[in-house]
Amino acid sequence: MTTETIFRNAKIVLENEVVHGSIVIKDGKIADISEGASTIGEDIDGDYILPGLIELHTDHLEQHYSPRPGVTWNLTAAIQAHDVQVAASGITTVFDCLRLGADEDGGFETGEMSAMSSAIAAAQSQGRLRAEHRIHLRCEVSAPNVLEHYEEFVDDSNVGLVSLMDHAPGQRQFQTMEQYTLYYKTKRGLTDEQFNAFVARRKMQSSKYSDKHRLFLANACHERSIAIASHDDATVDHVKESKNLGVSVAEFPTSLEAATASHNASMGVLMGAPNVVRGKSHSGNIAARDLAREKVLDILSSDYVPFSLIYAPFVLADEVEEISISNAVAMVSANPAKQVGLQDRGRLEKGLRADFSRVRREAGSIPVVKSVWREGQRIV
Repeated sequence: MTTETIFRNAKIVLENEVVHGSIVIKDGKIADISEGASTIGEDIDGDYILPGLIELHTDHLEQHYSPRPGVTWNLTAAIQAHDVQVAASGITTVFDCLRLGADEDGGFETGEMSAMSSAIAAAQSQGRLRAEHRIHLRCEVSAPNVLEHYEEFVDDSNVGLVSLMDHAPGQRQFQTMEQYTLYYKTKRGLTDEQFNAFVARRKMQSSKYSDKHRLFLANACHERSIAIASHDDATVDHVKESKNLGVSVAEFPTSLEAATASHNASMGVLMGAPNVVRGKSHSGNIAARDLAREKVLDILSSDYVPFSLIYAPFVLADEVEEISISNAVAMVSANPAKQVGLQDRGRLEKGLRADFSRVRREAGSIPVVKSVWREGQRIV
């Protein structure tokens, strides 16, 4: 039976403009968008209608699965708790990050992440989840066991994104030992002797494994048509390497130089929405707002705070003159969809999936997500 829902008196955020009018939903898809006043449909009192947000990089599930050091939670319960927060933030498609390759920073055991993926698939098939969940494999290429961990996912059709990371000292995110010392030695309480041995081991592993693991994983992704992300590129040479590997998403470039080169090479530059909200990076790297002003910021991810993905676009539109609300919303919807090949969502457009949220936001205030719809069904 055909079902139709109409919302009127809405500020409808399209990819390049905001129109005041009505949106018609029929059989899970957007049937029509029209400007102007109407007396037909539910009056939503001038609230925004935003496309369903698409989250490419979130570590938030880990916080529910392992809420304290040495403590793990029931897989399904953790996934459902994560899903509730994701959906209530207007996110209708989420790529859950699963870490592969122990980097001596809380890495998971062999089989642990594949069990998580299986639990996500089961929860999804049982109708437990509000958002659509896909898998983003975060691969620590300097880890000796990363390929062993990847082998567990070779038949997992839910994998849609793989990022290639190297967190060894002197690489990418940790170009200086000052940053690395703070992150590993100070926070972990290591002695000088322990820290020096740790650094030497990590440098050896990076030199021995990173290049060959990065190439193997990139080739494996191309064979399976899986999108590839670089991670923490810092130099033009890093960007050239990423481009040669077929990378489509440049996650968290650490310099304006690398971000600009990535953007110009048609790699979607991804930064954290918490970075936008806070006005700075938690690790001391470049601020996302600065990249937005230079027009080289393409995608935002909630990273570790799901709600930041709905909050940050409004902050950007308020604080950065060069960015409109349509530009900012595209960073959390149309742009990520494009970079990972999701052609059926990410925009409010006739014929696409009816993934959207109703958001109330007074000038300068924190937005309120009133309701969320996925494929024409209300999920929040």
